[in-house]
Order: sequence, then structure tokens, then C-alpha cells
Amino acid sequence: QIFINNEWHDATNGKKFAVYNPATGDKICEVEEGDKRFTQIWLCSHDHEAARFAKDFFCSAFIANPEESHATVPSHVGGIGQQSYMVMSPPAPHAPFLHPAPKPHADLDTESHCGAVCAVMEDIDKAVKAARKAFQLGSPWRTMDASERGRLLNKLADLIERDRLLLATMESMDGGKLFPTAYFMDVGACLRTLRYCAGWADKVQGRTIPMDGNFFTFTRHEPIGVCGQIIPWNFPLVMFVWKIAPALCCGNTVIVKPAEETPLTAIYMGSLIKEAGFPPGVVNIVPGFGPTAGAAISHHMDIDKVAFTGSTQVGKLIKEAAGKSNLKRVTLELGGKSPNIIFADADLDSAVELAHIGLFYHQGQCCIAGSRIFVEEPIYEEFVRRSVERAKKITLGDPLSCGVNQGPQINKEQFHKILDLIESGKKEGAKLECGGGPWGDKGYFIQPTVFSNVTDDMRIAKEEIFGPVQQIMKFKTVDEVITRANNTQYGLAAAVFTRDLDKALTFTTALQAGTVWVNCYSAVSAQCPFGGFKMSGNGREL
Repeated sequence: QIFINNEWHDATNGKKFAVYNPATGDKICEVEEGDKRFTQIWLCSHDHEAARFAKDFFCSAFIANPEESHATVPSHVGGIGQQSYMVMSPPAPHAPFLHPAPKPHADLDTESHCGAVCAVMEDIDKAVKAARKAFQLGSPWRTMDASERGRLLNKLADLIERDRLLLATMESMDGGKLFPTAYFMDVGACLRTLRYCAGWADKVQGRTIPMDGNFFTFTRHEPIGVCGQIIPWNFPLVMFVWKIAPALCCGNTVIVKPAEETPLTAIYMGSLIKEAGFPPGVVNIVPGFGPTAGAAISHHMDIDKVAFTGSTQVGKLIKEAAGKSNLKRVTLELGGKSPNIIFADADLDSAVELAHIGLFYHQGQCCIAGSRIFVEEPIYEEFVRRSVERAKKITLGDPLSCGVNQGPQINKEQFHKILDLIESGKKEGAKLECGGGPWGDKGYFIQPTVFSNVTDDMRIAKEEIFGPVQQIMKFKTVDEVITRANNTQYGLAAAVFTRDLDKALTFTTALQAGTVWVNCYSAVSAQCPFGGFKMSGNGREL
């Protein structure tokens, strides 16, 4: 349900929106909206693989018709495998249950995965009022010691660590993320970010300024106020924490709109936020679509800032809405088409592996993906050969299964967009080295794809693909590759692989990107600012 003022609410419009499991298609949940007696998320997934990883999965009897007068919430009876169905028990106030009539696990279809409450303007208004009340002078949040805010962030990190298995499983089930990636990388990043920001809570300081005349001047950093935060589907849990941790550290209140494709971990985080002890109204969570809930946040006259991670197209709409409303502050982290430059003097084994990870990580669904790989001419053919060999080692399948290292794309729209771009690469003359089509007969899987002989004017070299499609291009000189690398509307990230320190330092200055990595890729940390140049956004996260 919608989480406002530390309470769970039905959406004003009484609607739900569908969420899809890109790997199995099984319906996991529906968020109840109108039933006053049962306000839980109904889980209808039949993915028994998930139970292997989550201690919170257990078996229980469940009354199929909750309308019956004797219907009750089942109690925990323990032991996976005792019945033909399972239930999963996160903390109150909502309790998800698996459907009592499962079907075989083997299906990998694309049926509706779950329903979630869909927020509209009235729900956003309700959340804004709660956040504004929590931000008022004299409120428990505003009078709380900064060190106590840090303690609450640390407590939230502890609760996430406690429920790590469950959160990682949710990330895999509704987002198609590999379970080990979700468990180790994503949840780990959340813990580090929360604890880092917790340490900053009582260290945000002002300064004194000498000025002419008999005056004493000082500055003080103050919270902005009510912050609307719109998060993407590719890193739902990480982006949730990236958005709320710095804001709460500094004393703001927040309204979070998770992506409609992946709302489950955000909804669950509401329970953990309440359990951690945050006062009512400090964190509010409103699932919904961009044109409704997202637009309501962007246009709202009583929201002081909007932070958005997503597409450049939507980022422009948000900035326009902010300008047409109350000139609220805007932070945007948008698309990318990042260059990854490999010189002949680089460690080739390392460069091939890191270029592979930099592109194929999370099925290529990463804004910083190194999707334009420029390789110096003397090593070009060998680099292509090794890259193809590496891509062919990828095993596709259910992201909750052992031994799988590529899951599905997020949804049908992205699936067809990627295939269309692959076809454009073939038609425009790029050489298809491997992959190039869908995988399997169910689910949104795409073969790991490598193109060579790619030129700068091809669509695959210009458009953000957001899929497992690697493009490898050839260059001859330093000046040439600098010009070509910067010849894009984006400027989120870049990388250079070389043993030459002079080249490395030259490229850190010459490349128009918010982050430039040298002999590494995707090195992102809470200690470092993150954001882009040009149409990759403005402002910085963390």
C-alpha cells in the first residue's frame, strides 16, 4: 500500500497497476486497496527457487476466501516444503502471502506479476501534507539532535542487513536482477551508503566569514524541506537509499515514488523505516506512474526539491514542471552513452574483462554502461576475439537460479526496443560477432550480443540501448578518440585503459563526463559524488 505518515493507506482512486516478473511472469502480489479487514500484499509467485534464499519464506495454511466471517491471517508454522505453497512474512503492518493454489514452477511466461496501489494527485497531496507537518519547526524531526538522525540511519541499515535475504529476493523477483548481485552488491551498497550518511549527520557545519565593518557573519547549512524523489527500475533498492540517506541525514522529509515496474522493495522499506523509529511523515512512499504520481510531485507547489533518476526525456519534463510551478530545486541523473577507451599498452586481460562487466552488468541495464568501446588499432582484432569469447560464456536463465549470470530485460517494451536496435546495427553494416536475438521461448531474455566494425553514425553507437549489446569501434590517434568520445549528447561516465600516466591524466581532463575511471570501471562509492554533464543531468548524488 501507500506509506504515508508511518501508516498504510489505500490509493484514492482505488486502482492498481500491474508489475511483471521478467523471468517467470508469475503474479507475486496485489496490494489490497478497499478491504478494511485485510490490507496485505497478496503473493502469488510459484517460484520455489526463491525460497532457497529467503529464510522468511515459510509454509502455512491459508483460507482462500478472506470474505468469510471466520477468515483469519495464518500463523507461522515453519518449514519450507511442508505444504504445496509458501508464504513470506515481513514485519507488520502488511503481511504478504503466497497463493494457496500454485502451478508448476517451470513456467517462464510473461503473465502479470503483481498489482500495486497506484498513487494519484490526491495521494501526493496527502503525502506532502504529512511531510510538511513533519518538517515544521518544533516537530519531533526538526528538534531531533543531528546525532540521533545518524543513529536512526544506522538502525535502518541494521534492519536492512537483518532482512538482506528477503530484500535481495524481492529485487530478483520483480526486477530480474541476479540474486548474488542483489544480495552482495546492491544490499551491500545500501548498507555502506546509510552508514556513511549516518556518520555525516552531525558533521554538516557552517563557517564564519570576515567582512568589512563592525559585523559578525556566519553561515549555516539548513535542510531544504520536503523532497520528492523519483527512483528508477534498474536499481530500485540502491536508488531508494541513495535518495533518502543524504536527505534524511541533513534533516529533510521525503516523498518517494518507486518505479511502477519494481515497487516491492520500496514498499517493504516502509515497514523497516517505521520499525527503525523515524517519526511519522518523515518518509512517505507512493507507488504510481510517471504521468500521474511523478507529474504530481514535479508540479506540486509545496515540494521544495525533486530528485530524479531515469531517462533524459522524462528529466526534461520534470525540469519544465519545476520551472512552471514553484521553481523547486531539481537534481537529475539521466541517460548515458559512455565511452570506454582501450589503448594498445593496456593490460589486455583486465581491459577485456572490465569492458565486459562494464557493459553486461545487470543485462546492460545500467546508466553508466560502457556501451561505446574504442580500441586502438594494433590490438583491435585480438580485443574483439577475446570479447566474443567472453560473451559466449554467459549463462542465461532465472535470476534466482544458481549458475546463471544473465537474467531477463525488465519488460516487453525494453525487450523490443533492444531487438530493434540490434536489427538496426545489422542493417547499417556493423558486423554481428555473436548473439543478436531473443533467447528462449518465454520471458524477456536477449542473447549476449557483440558488434564489431561499428561506426559513429550508426544508431547503436548513438542511442542508449540499455541492454546486453556491446559495440566495439577502432581508433588510431589520441586526438581522434577524444573527439569521437565526446561526440555525444550524454556525459555521465567514461573510462580509459592505459599504462601511460600522461595519457591517463590527459583523458581525465579531456573527456566530458561526470566520472572518468582509469584502468577500472563502475567504481562507485558513497564517498564520491555521482552525476553527469550535458544531457546526462545536473547536480550530484551523494
